[in-house]
This record gives sequence, structure tokens and C-alpha cells, in this order.
Amino acid sequence: MKQITYVSTRGGGEEVTASRAILNGIAADGGLYVPTELPKPNWDFDVLKEMDYRELAYTVIKEFLTDYTEEELRACINAAYDKKFDTPEIAPLVKSGDFRYLELYHGATAAFKDMALSLLPHLLVTAAKKNRIKEKIVILTATSGDTGKAALAGFADVPGTGIVVFYPKYGVSKIQERQMVTQTGKNVCVAGITGNFDDAQTGVKKIFTDPAMLEKLKKNGYRFSSANSINIGRLVPQVAYYVWAYCRLLKEGSIKKGEEINFAVPTGNFGNILAGFYAKQLGLPVHKFICASNDNRVLTDFFETGEYNKNRKFILTESPSMDILVSSNLERLIYHIAGGDAARNAELMKDLSNKGAYTITDVMKLGLSDFWAGAASTEEMRGAINSVFKAGHYCMDTHTGVACAVAEKYVEETGDPHVCVVVSTASPYKFTASVLKAIGEDAEDDDDFALADRLEKIIGVKQPATVTTARKSPVLHDTVCETEDMPKVVEHFLGL
Repeated sequence: MKQITYVSTRGGGEEVTASRAILNGIAADGGLYVPTELPKPNWDFDVLKEMDYRELAYTVIKEFLTDYTEEELRACINAAYDKKFDTPEIAPLVKSGDFRYLELYHGATAAFKDMALSLLPHLLVTAAKKNRIKEKIVILTATSGDTGKAALAGFADVPGTGIVVFYPKYGVSKIQERQMVTQTGKNVCVAGITGNFDDAQTGVKKIFTDPAMLEKLKKNGYRFSSANSINIGRLVPQVAYYVWAYCRLLKEGSIKKGEEINFAVPTGNFGNILAGFYAKQLGLPVHKFICASNDNRVLTDFFETGEYNKNRKFILTESPSMDILVSSNLERLIYHIAGGDAARNAELMKDLSNKGAYTITDVMKLGLSDFWAGAASTEEMRGAINSVFKAGHYCMDTHTGVACAVAEKYVEETGDPHVCVVVSTASPYKFTASVLKAIGEDAEDDDDFALADRLEKIIGVKQPATVTTARKSPVLHDTVCETEDMPKVVEHFLGL
């Protein structure tokens, strides 16, 4: 197999192996690691469709992580996709109405982040051994709601690691927050910030590249890595479930081999949909990726105009994991559509940092042809949840509702007959009040756990274990800080 190596999207630093890229998390120049070339496997989908999720995941992931041995990679995958998931399918594909729903929320924290963050700790620990790393690895991450809990659950008490999670104090659901602040583990730290997710993400990136902080870490035997999808080890596992969805459709006879399908993806930080784009580059037959935004429609405007502009009002919505104005993973796509021109990409990212906006060229716009973008308002999201539930008693969360609403717009506007898979990113139980309102039920009770009990009676689907556990667990983390004080929180936790 051809060895795949990684470089920064901004051109700085050296070319590194997959394991080294995973260890570093982010490149020294602030760029993101991308493969020097995308793999070109010669897949036989008649063979792939007979695989279970773990075997298929190995088949996909090995194409990117080429310096891991088969034994190492299989051990990581087998440890990740085990009884932490409440279904042996790992990611069921469910039909309701005109669409299929790829349910990615059957893991330990009831959100799609489990699909990658169940695997990342194993990849990271293995990478440390491979590269003879002596320092303790500190995972530093910002979350808009789901990454935080999934990362905490994945890294809690993992030897040789520590984890610090920052989240917007007033920008996540009550259940999302409760999941994080009740997390056990001697090596975990959780802190709310008074700003929004973009503030948390920017703060984390600054800490990552602060020379003084890095020197302190080195002196005290620590090194940073990331659990956000800026880490290539978080992004690569997500490629697998796009291939899995296609193979499920093929096995059940809903499509013929080679027939293209569409994916509608609720999109905030752009990592999830980028993983789908990578799957297509590897040979997955996809017609369109429907990029669904909520009222924070910065991505929709970008795909429509070619200008990315974060200089706008930040809107708190009922789909909080998508309340993002700086979509970090879009940088990887920009690098690719610029033909791998790191200097050009670095210039655009500098414009984003200094001016809050950048504009791509007409030639680069041609590279966006795999995507169709649209946005759904809160009312449109609620309408999609309501109509799907009334028609087939299928209940989805607010983020999936955004994707469904935008997929409906896409079909209405284009008449595209391809099978459409809506990527379902979270359990409805993580957003109980909003879901109950959407299906026409009273949700005035302030207690999200009481609302979860009511939702369970109405939809007839058992609450995820993570919700019932969070209900009973004591609050262990109550730190709240200003954005500028984030480094102090890290230093205090590590005793620097």
C-alpha cells in the first residue's frame, strides 16, 4: 500500500506520517494537516456490502493511516466499536418518508462525535508508542455541545493523557452541559466560557500556538493534541460511515452498484461533510452533498457567493452545535480547491483572521460543484421534525431537522431523484424541550429530565443511557471563565 503522508494547509513545517499528524493535532503554523495525496483504493462494493461496521471501518481507515500496522489498527477499531454502542449495527440506516436517516448517535454520548471519538484515544495512545513519545498528552478542545462529552468519555482515565474541554456556558443544551459537568476521571477538566463557540475555538487555537505556553508544557513533561475535527485522526474515522451507508443501501437492494446517492448533512464546523467529500474522492458514488445550515448561514452564503464572511450577528438557535461562524474544517476544502496551493490558502486564512472575510477565485468556485448549500430557519426545522413525526412516527433532533428541511428544499428546487441519506447527528433526547415543541407538545417544564420522560412516552423510544446517567450524577466541574482567561485554566489544571 502506498504510504500517505501529511502536510500543513498553510505550508509551514515538515511532511509527517499519519501517526505524527494525529499526535500534533494541529500544525505548528496553525494550519490543518491534509494528506499529500488522497488514496485511490480499488473497492469492490459487492465485497464491502457484506462487511460489518468494524471490518468496513478498517478497510476505509487503513487507506489514510498507512504507518499503523494492521494489528495496531484492528486493535484500535475493535476497542472503539464495541458494547459502548447500543446496537450491533453501530450506525443504523432507517427509512422514513422520502429520506433515509443514518443514525450516528448510538454511542456512549448519544451524538455522532462518538463515531470518531471512540477511536481517537486508541489511535493517539498507539501513535505515542510508535513515536516513542515520553510526554503526557494533553487533549485541548473546544466544543459547541457534543464533541466535549464524547471526548471526555473517550479520554477519561486513559493512561498518559489529560483532557481540557471549553464550552460556551450559555450556548449548549441543558442536557449537553449536564453530560459534561458530571464527567468523572482524574485526568479531566471542563470549563464554561462566557463567550460563544467561535470564541472558545479561537482561544484553543491561540493556546496551541503560544510559544510561551508550549515552552511551559515542554519543561513540565506535557504536549498538546486535539480531539476536535481539526485533528486528522478525528476526521478520518468519519469517512467510514459514508461508505457504510452506501453499502447498506446496496445490500438491501435500494440502489444498484455504481448508482450515485445524495447526503444531507447538518453543518457547523464542516468536518462531518468534509469526511463525506473525502469518501467521494476515494471512489464513493455521490452526486451531491447538501450542506445544511441553520440561521447562522455563513456556509450557505459562502457556497452561493464565494465569499466567506464571519462579520455578522451570531445567532443562538435550537440547533446549538451548528451555531458557528468560523468553520475550521472548511480550510481543508479551500486548500484542495486551490490545487494544494498552501501559500494561497494561508493568505485567505490571514484575511479571515484580520478582516473576518475572504473571497475565493472563480476557478476555485468550480471545485465546489459537489456541494449544494441551503439554510433552514428555526420554524422550518420545527416543521420538518413535526411533519416527519406525524407521517411515520419517526423522531429526530433539531440538527437532523435542519438537514431534513434543507434536503426538502433541495429536492423541491432541483427535482433530483437520487436516493437521499440525511445524516442524523444526535439523539432527540439531547434537545428534549425543542423536540417536544416541534412535535406540538408542551415543553414548559424547566427540568430537561422530566421532559425526557415525557418524550419517551410519546415517541416510544428508550432514553439513551447517557441521559439517565447524567440525571443521577453530581456536578464535578463548575469553572466558568472569560475567553482571555482560558490559558490560566489550562495552567491551573496542569499545575504549571
